Amino acid sequence: MRLGEVLYEPGTTLTHAYFPITAIVSMLYVMKNGESAEIAVIGSEGVVGVPLFMGGGSTSSRALVQSAGGAYRLSAELMKQEFDRGGPVLHLLLRYTQALMTQMVQTAACNKHHSLDQQLCRWLLLSLDRLQGTQMLMTQKLIAHMLGVTSGRATEAALKLRAVGLIDYEDGRIKVLDRNALEKRSCECYEVVKQEYDRLLPLQLAA
Repeated sequence: MRLGEVLYEPGTTLTHAYFPITAIVSMLYVMKNGESAEIAVIGSEGVVGVPLFMGGGSTSSRALVQSAGGAYRLSAELMKQEFDRGGPVLHLLLRYTQALMTQMVQTAACNKHHSLDQQLCRWLLLSLDRLQGTQMLMTQKLIAHMLGVTSGRATEAALKLRAVGLIDYEDGRIKVLDRNALEKRSCECYEVVKQEYDRLLPLQLAA
């Protein structure tokens, strides 16, 4: 999966489900004027293509590769067959869907009630949880798309975090330098989402 690659657009019929391994995929809601904002981020803990097994077949969001990497891909037909078998796979996917819904709801609340600085901290922490390491490739334009702001405001927020030593940001590369400080600067939204994922998808059940 290449950085910035679009897996599917709003309204299109989904032909595959994707299981990221080292890649991160952002779910974006796209307005009629072309502006967008992130509603969820998916990494190795989840699957891109929930509508396939929830019965919708399509979605109103765009799936965009936020961080390049690898993934497994499964055809829509096989995904539906496996879900319809019931048992562990069905229950795991349903638990994941509940966790994903929590992230979407919390993101909407965060975008409405918290500062851009707090939103960026939340977004960085969620992305960091899905990365192998502390560094991510991220263009100014892509950050702006994720947060639903102008490129100028996105850069300003990132530079503010760099100024206080939380991240290193240069030439489209972000490296987290102080995770603990980033968590303290973030709003409660990150912790709410993390606790729900940990509760619904503990390692011993997801294995």
